[in-house]
Amino acid sequence: MSGGQPMSGAGPLRTPPLASGPHGPAALRPLLGTVLDALAAGGRARGGPLPAGGPEAVAARVAEVLGDVLPEQGDPDALRALVHALAEGAADPAEPLCAAHLHCPPLAVATAADLAVSALNPSLDSWDQAPAAAALEAAVTRALAHAAGLADALVTTGGTESNQLALLLAREAHGGVVQLVCGANAHHSLPRAAWLLGLPEPVVIPAAGGTLDLAALDAALTTLSGPLLVAATAGTTDAGLIDPLPEIAGLCTAHGARLHIDAAYGGGLLFSDRHRDRLAGLEAAHTVTLDLHKLGWQPVAAGLLAVARPGELAVLHQRADYLNADDDTEAGFPDLLDRSLRTTRRPDVLKIAVTLRTLGRSGLGALVDQVCVRAREFAALVREHPGFELYDRPVISTVLFRPTGAGDTAVAALRRGLLQEGRAVLGRARLDGRLWLKATFLNPHTRPGDLAQLLKLVEEGTLG
Repeated sequence: MSGGQPMSGAGPLRTPPLASGPHGPAALRPLLGTVLDALAAGGRARGGPLPAGGPEAVAARVAEVLGDVLPEQGDPDALRALVHALAEGAADPAEPLCAAHLHCPPLAVATAADLAVSALNPSLDSWDQAPAAAALEAAVTRALAHAAGLADALVTTGGTESNQLALLLAREAHGGVVQLVCGANAHHSLPRAAWLLGLPEPVVIPAAGGTLDLAALDAALTTLSGPLLVAATAGTTDAGLIDPLPEIAGLCTAHGARLHIDAAYGGGLLFSDRHRDRLAGLEAAHTVTLDLHKLGWQPVAAGLLAVARPGELAVLHQRADYLNADDDTEAGFPDLLDRSLRTTRRPDVLKIAVTLRTLGRSGLGALVDQVCVRAREFAALVREHPGFELYDRPVISTVLFRPTGAGDTAVAALRRGLLQEGRAVLGRARLDGRLWLKATFLNPHTRPGDLAQLLKLVEEGTLG
């Protein structure tokens, strides 16, 4: 050993620099230049919203760049080469023609904040691993919960974890048994959570037209016995539709049922003065799923579960002496193990806090309004075009449409053709027994000309 450097048979081995510590920023600075240059070069090489050639071509390109995953000797060019390959092979949500899913382009300020989290690597399983992050999370989650009309919130990885937690809290609040009642339009994570938690088979209510049928819900709640959890949706993943929340809340009150609202998509409307009223009834829920890596423009992951009764979170509590010893807790050190089902957990709240403080409610609301306007503009283009059929006026920022007279097989093939060629990324949704193309607008930089180009590409694909 010489100069504190480890040795190998081939000579001295230089210890790689760390991301944090006194020399961390200086070590990161040149690497960030490499990453940013590779992102730019990879995006230019892709030349569109996603790589052309389909799955086989992309996999071949990745394999070529990756080579031996664990070589005997390292490659100093690996960072540049693999970031370039990732960017070249990405479906870039910042490209206006990438409009398939609830997959937002993250804000630059949120992404920069996320770098600080990666560099410092705090873990929110004990206060002594994340002192400032623990305090930040407590303040931000309460503020977001209050914005939804509830008392507190937990940070999650997204809608799936939030919905599972909601079912868990409902089960424990009712002594270990509760039955889920949800619409046929509910997110797939809800029945899956019921299965994971060993709950009875969910009761599925018809959702004609894409929203939960109130008469059918009333009939079901009248007939069913035992503790019930009704799950409503504020922003369906297929069409962005919102269930009649005030009426559902009223039925839950009348029948003594617990209410959960999955607002993973629609929750972002809370930021908008123009659209906030569409979430009337949210405050009547026991639990609400929110997801800021959709209409919040955060890097994944940025989910929350808001709760009306913070005391119910006590069921999550666990004791691990090395993390939350009784004497430490009594001495005033916060106990973080009742804030998540996870143990090791990064402070995703930082990027959220930075975004909220940087843009404010009005700034985020303006972004929400912008994408909703673009969806209405695209719907108008579809409605006016004789070659296309519009499903309905968009409720949030999702538009369903299809070529006039085309069968489901042709619609599916058209979508795959655009993907294969790397020309456009559109989703698919089945409503009213038919397959529709789905355009989800989450990019506030999309312009009217981009909308016209997207429709033209679909038209060319139809004619081809």
